[in-house]
Amino acid sequence: MGVFQEYGQYDGMGLAELVKKKEISPAELCEEAISRIEKVNPQLNAVVTPMYDIARKYIAQCPLDGTFAGVPFLLKDLLETYAGVPETRGSKAYRNNISEHDCEIVKRYKRAGLIVLGKTNTPEFGLLGITEPELHGPTRNPWNIDHTPGGSSGGSAAAVSSGMVPVASGNDGGGSIRIPASCCGLLGLKVSRGRNPTGPDHGALWQGAAVEHVLTRSVRDSAAILDATHGPDAGAPYTIIPPSQSYLQELDKMPGRLRIAFNTHSPLDTPVHQDCVKAVEHTASLLEKLGHDVEEAKPELDGLLLAKSYFMMYFGEVAADIKELSSVLGRTSKPSDVEPLTWTLGLLGNAFSAGEFVKIIREWDKAARVMGRFHETYDIYLTPTVANPPVKIGELQPKPAEMVLMKVVNTLGLGSLLKVSGIVDKLATESLSKTPFTQLANFTGQPAMSVPLYWSSEGLPCGSQFFGRLGDEATLFRLAAQLEKEQPWFDKHPPVFA
Repeated sequence: MGVFQEYGQYDGMGLAELVKKKEISPAELCEEAISRIEKVNPQLNAVVTPMYDIARKYIAQCPLDGTFAGVPFLLKDLLETYAGVPETRGSKAYRNNISEHDCEIVKRYKRAGLIVLGKTNTPEFGLLGITEPELHGPTRNPWNIDHTPGGSSGGSAAAVSSGMVPVASGNDGGGSIRIPASCCGLLGLKVSRGRNPTGPDHGALWQGAAVEHVLTRSVRDSAAILDATHGPDAGAPYTIIPPSQSYLQELDKMPGRLRIAFNTHSPLDTPVHQDCVKAVEHTASLLEKLGHDVEEAKPELDGLLLAKSYFMMYFGEVAADIKELSSVLGRTSKPSDVEPLTWTLGLLGNAFSAGEFVKIIREWDKAARVMGRFHETYDIYLTPTVANPPVKIGELQPKPAEMVLMKVVNTLGLGSLLKVSGIVDKLATESLSKTPFTQLANFTGQPAMSVPLYWSSEGLPCGSQFFGRLGDEATLFRLAAQLEKEQPWFDKHPPVFA
């Protein structure tokens, strides 16, 4: 039974190898993971929908195959449907929303052999870079439980970082994999647009900004899971050139001498915490030591205009989500069905015209062209993942006066008044001031990853973000593997660790 004591010393592939050698059974591994979840989750509130009996039944009845056969896994409770299990999306309006089928990405996780033990916490509709929904309450950071694990995949990040499971799923529409990866000291890859499936219920998630993948403690787990999940599904809105070989095989290759541009200046001209600057400076020095050509440079982009376009997408998507609530609730939705901020965003979505929406979303295409030209010179673009180390729980919640104002606006339906009030500019700068670096990859569709290479003086992780060319996850994986070998992070555990 010694392997149980060593559970946290293995990544997903390591546990799968133990199963393959019959040193431990999938059922035993499942029970060990459950015991660790039950031990640690009360402190973190990462897992909000346990699926233990479903997992036990699945192990007993289904043949387990694939690279990760028998490995414990958790699903983010947003868009990733599992038949017979609630998909709450972090919203009280969806608390009784039982999924009728497995979505395609879940089917592929299962085919890879992963055993789903539960669903993880997320902010309502995945809208925030923190994980503090009214429905389930806040998820806490294993490195310091007074701080956020980030969002919107904060529950998954906290679960992996604390050792409950080696891998958990996430999705990323503006940084929702990379932000919590940075906050929790994990590897978080946002894959290229079209790389992973979004069906059968969705297509171009968030106008193509959002994609599916996982958060991991090791590079090879991320690569091997992408090997198992990539490729279009029926009716996919995008096609992308498939990889020339498996991503796992890429890890055996050196990345070569890369030309890397780095920048620590916020695209919104807002402050960047010194720890986040130091994280990139440390990473740049490490890259130079490894033989790469590193210089300070940045693409010529209008950060504020792109931030406005991001919120325009938010407004429209939230307005549509609220309209769709009627099919779940069986009646017309009302302000009390969702959190005040969510309803306010929906009012703004109804206040702008279709023409205004399309005009500013076209800025995404312009940004993609700028980045395409930028990558003709540079292989990699390096920035901080976030502009601030993990903030304290509640720090980014609306202030009492703001809550009162939102409730008045929501009750009276004053979306048009908000539109002319200048609130869009305020949202773009203030709401993204802590996380201004991640959205660019969602606009352009290119892959980007957060790598854990630096911890603050307070012991909080600060990730470094690497952008690659559209469709070129391979170079990112090679570079991540090189960095992991040069400065290993796997055995660096938070105070709350199972």
